[in-house]
Amino acid sequence: MTTNTHHDNIDKQFGSQASAYLTSAVHASGRDLQRLAERLASFPQASVLDMGCGAGHASFVAAGKVAAVTAYDLSAQMLTVVKQAAIDKGLTNITTCQGYAEVLPFEDASFEVVISRYSAHHWHDVGQALREVRRVLKPGGVFIIMDVMSPGHPLRDIWLQTVEALRDTSHVRNYSSGEWLGLINDAGLITANLITDRLPLEFSSWVTRMRTPEALCRAIRLYQDSASQEVKDYFALEADGSFTSDTIMAEAVKAG
Repeated sequence: MTTNTHHDNIDKQFGSQASAYLTSAVHASGRDLQRLAERLASFPQASVLDMGCGAGHASFVAAGKVAAVTAYDLSAQMLTVVKQAAIDKGLTNITTCQGYAEVLPFEDASFEVVISRYSAHHWHDVGQALREVRRVLKPGGVFIIMDVMSPGHPLRDIWLQTVEALRDTSHVRNYSSGEWLGLINDAGLITANLITDRLPLEFSSWVTRMRTPEALCRAIRLYQDSASQEVKDYFALEADGSFTSDTIMAEAVKAG
């Protein structure tokens, strides 16, 4: 799949679901958002870029702590939702911008902080996106990535990537903590902190949010039923298809 075809697929997948992501409990809350708020309190004068902002939940948290936020996403419909939600919340320091993660339309050293939440597993070229992060960060600037994480172990990794791809055809990959450390290092950033956590995913809302076709929902359930006991135990797989994934929140710094 070419870059443009992949980007078109993402826009098609997520544009029509923009409002569903605004009201999604998984996206609107979480310990990672609490940690993000605590961390951004150290940057009251910062200009922040939220890459792959989706419905804007990380942007809204950031806007309450910093001077200015640029909510950046491939989907114009997502950005429309963010604009209206920002107005409804009385947040006047959020602006929106449309584009790809791999080609950021910003000058070098434009931001003190770049954040991204639940977006990187859709990026066509994570390495290129991270090089762009480094370019637009000011010296000493901070990058914070939050995403679902691969367990790393091959058997568990294959299971996770398969159910993710069946649910969402724009899915590329959930990366392990080791892969993230390597990608961050290769981009010329220095990892400063890394936290892992667990995220329960309720099956019905998980597939409804993505409008997964019924045939693929059945395929996921059949695949879940056929999983080994090791996989079922690791992902805390429940009778209704709900399961629990690993998440990562990593912080990296651009050398000054």
